[in-house]
Amino acid sequence: MTDMETNRLTRQINTIMHARAALIAYSTDCGENYFLELRRINEEGEMGEGRPVTTDFINELIRGYSERHNGTPHGRIPPNLLWSDTRKGCEKYVWYNPPRKRMMFFKESLNIEDAEYNMPGIIYEIKEERMNIYAYIDREPTPETELYAAPFFNVSGASVCLGNAKLVKPTEPSYGKLMEYWEKKFWLTEFSHLGSMGNPTKSNLVLVTKAAKDAPFNTEELKPLQNLKLKDILR
Repeated sequence: MTDMETNRLTRQINTIMHARAALIAYSTDCGENYFLELRRINEEGEMGEGRPVTTDFINELIRGYSERHNGTPHGRIPPNLLWSDTRKGCEKYVWYNPPRKRMMFFKESLNIEDAEYNMPGIIYEIKEERMNIYAYIDREPTPETELYAAPFFNVSGASVCLGNAKLVKPTEPSYGKLMEYWEKKFWLTEFSHLGSMGNPTKSNLVLVTKAAKDAPFNTEELKPLQNLKLKDILR
């Protein structure tokens, strides 16, 4: 959990909330018919007279919830987007960046300069507000492309520990804006520690990273992830 998420949760817990209304559902014994009743609750906590719930009330309730939780992307499909599932509760997005230089930031104790470094191809997987990240070889991936452990700090296997990047998620994003948001969440975070699975490269990650500052990333350092291929996460 990020600092921003922790602070938001703390505010929610510490906020005093009062019961204002109760929504009561009735049904027949066989469950074939249902009836909804709304009862107001006064300042003393007493429940008032029940009133039938109207269609207008339900529509307003749904509209308010949808406006607060609308994060479904829309618009032009970027060419590097490989998978998109926008169904509520099933959201999943997979895309890639070809090999390129990226600006990286490091905790002082790692003794690595904040600078641009050459990176292998990167595949991002967002599922249930969590990020997995993988490395791959070549320019553009295919379903048979082999996936490797991402050669970064803050990553365990493929699972990313998203740290201190302070970003506000767009509420009505295009696909491009949604992808940009998650990429910034990763690349603007200060790299600080090895993941729980230890060194993700064959040699010392500090040395591998430093070597990629002025030369192409050495893909011989990448570790396979249990014969995992791109097609295995496109489902």
